[in-house]
Amino acid sequence: MKKYLICLAPLFMLSLNPDSAATQKKAPTVVYADDDLKPSLSQEKVEVLVSNLLSNYHFRKVKLSDSLSSVVFDNYLKDVDGNKMYLLASDAAGFEKYRNEMDDFLANGNLDAPYEMYNLFRKRYRERSTFIQDELKKPLDFNTDETLNTNREKAEFAKTPEELNDLWRKMIKNEALELKIAGKADTAIVSTMRDRYASRDKFFLKRVRSEDVFQMYVNSYTEALDPHTSYMNPKTSDRFNQEMSQSLEGIGAILREEGNYIKIVEVVAGGPAFRSDQVHKEDKIVAVAQGENGKFQDIVGWFVDDAVKLIKGPKGTTVRLQILAANSLPNTPPKEIKIVREKIKLEDRRAKKEIVTINQNKKDYKIGVINLPEFYRDFEGARQRDKDFASTTRDVQKLVEELKAQNVDGLVIDLRNNGGGSLTEAVSLTGLFISRGPVVQVKEQSGEIESQNDPDPTVLYDGPLAVLVNRFSASASEIFAAAIQDYKRGVVVGEQTYGKGTVQTLIDLNQFAREKEPMGQLKLTVQKFYRINGSSTQRKGVTPDVELPSFFAASEYGEDSQLSALPWDQIGATRYDATKVMTDKVTARLRDRYQQRLKTDIELKQLVAELDRARKAKENTTVSLLESKRRKENEENERQRKAIMKLNTEVEAEDGAVAVKDKTKKKKDIYLTECGRVLIDLTTVGKASSLANR
Repeated sequence: MKKYLICLAPLFMLSLNPDSAATQKKAPTVVYADDDLKPSLSQEKVEVLVSNLLSNYHFRKVKLSDSLSSVVFDNYLKDVDGNKMYLLASDAAGFEKYRNEMDDFLANGNLDAPYEMYNLFRKRYRERSTFIQDELKKPLDFNTDETLNTNREKAEFAKTPEELNDLWRKMIKNEALELKIAGKADTAIVSTMRDRYASRDKFFLKRVRSEDVFQMYVNSYTEALDPHTSYMNPKTSDRFNQEMSQSLEGIGAILREEGNYIKIVEVVAGGPAFRSDQVHKEDKIVAVAQGENGKFQDIVGWFVDDAVKLIKGPKGTTVRLQILAANSLPNTPPKEIKIVREKIKLEDRRAKKEIVTINQNKKDYKIGVINLPEFYRDFEGARQRDKDFASTTRDVQKLVEELKAQNVDGLVIDLRNNGGGSLTEAVSLTGLFISRGPVVQVKEQSGEIESQNDPDPTVLYDGPLAVLVNRFSASASEIFAAAIQDYKRGVVVGEQTYGKGTVQTLIDLNQFAREKEPMGQLKLTVQKFYRINGSSTQRKGVTPDVELPSFFAASEYGEDSQLSALPWDQIGATRYDATKVMTDKVTARLRDRYQQRLKTDIELKQLVAELDRARKAKENTTVSLLESKRRKENEENERQRKAIMKLNTEVEAEDGAVAVKDKTKKKKDIYLTECGRVLIDLTTVGKASSLANR
């Protein structure tokens, strides 16, 4: 990839100059008020530079056009006021004149339109702030039987200020009712909400700078191409680089802003958050408190860098978080968790093994499990030929050899929540289980296709193998699981994976312009992954041979939920020699045995029933603002949450459940248990099939 970019740079410098863009169309001249946010000359140059880079070197090669302009317009309006809670319908209608002009503005460095739109939003925000403070002076009334739909995704802009006032009256009442049910007194409710909105005012009106608006606008363009391409202004770029070098401090979570919330986009393997098992990808943090008894600070509406300052702290200190879990039902109160900050050690992020015993058909089976949080590789250590450099493949090789010496009946590679990592390690890890051959195909933006191969003909482990995945197994995890599936080397069990089949590279924009002032960075999608059978992992991910119940729908979480995600497609298959372990007949029999257990196994039946109820409840986003009804709604949501959690609590190991060798207490894991049962089925079904084929 570095070679590719080195070749690209000189050609680009000859053909693209942001100072020489010819003006074709201009937005109307905007008269900026003294307190308005205004664009800079540097931003205009960056706008032209980014639009040229994306038009010529993004994997999609999408040129600026009126149709693209319309998508950029919608994206930006959504970023400015996505919940339609500030602007009026007349405001949005007034912006329509720019719908098909954004492409021209991007090409010519004209920023008047996006700044005009955002400055009107700021004006409407001030009006809302005044209304909210007046509303908080009124007595709280939770005895009126009315409802509020908290899902604003398909809502329309309010036609009149009175309509918007009524919406906000209900929104304020809803927030106050949540606090009351949480146990706060009326005076404390008002005080908390005043502080909350004062904090939001500070961030929206004082902390949002011109560079933040510019970044939002440019990313409304990058998001139109794909969800993983993005622009980072100099401030964001500096923070990103610091996170890359200091990401192992604090609680071990990578955060970003999403709407008004701070969302967890990655939990660093081995960190305090990871080990607590209380914080997960896609969760949202709504408040932060210091120590055992510190007061919670509401961070709804904050910038991520300010939130990080609260969450990070000295090693050994305690931070308390209020979390809205990704799998929580609508309007479920946030849960409070406590984490002790510490530095993450590399060994805590590495592969680990255990042996679980599963009783099936009145016989105990020893199943070796290797948990792999990420595909790690110490590239610098490898370059310097350090004999002990950190490597996923080397670690797993050692663990497999130890498990073989302990005479396990089968092996599970647990890739749940593994977001990926080193492609090199994904390829070499696959090589431990197959003879030499291709593992993945990589397609360049130019159309050139290259296979990444395992050159080693030796096979470390040829026994029964299962790969356990879930909705948050992505990228390198999908490459490994797909290769095992395509070679028919083992059975893939779990949920449909995330579906990220693209590769990004990071570009320093100052490399392409003679500017002393920092211009920021562009993360650009330049490659795409394909399975050796020719199918892309993009959007579809890997569909397990045996699919287990899931709370998460592809339309809600994963690449397929992103409107601008690159499409699934197919290229030619490469030559490879599949094994006879997973024939169509074997796969069908494994599924049949699993379906039989679904009908008879009490825990599986409970899990399916509770997940079904939870999914249906999640679809209902309308809540009562009558206190008595709301309490009943919350009680039912909590009952369903506990019912699901009860299926994964600490229990004494019993026959038929996962147990540690010494029969001590262990956290029950229904998905791992069922994966083990499928693997046991493979050992018996596979033997019978093998004998029949002789």
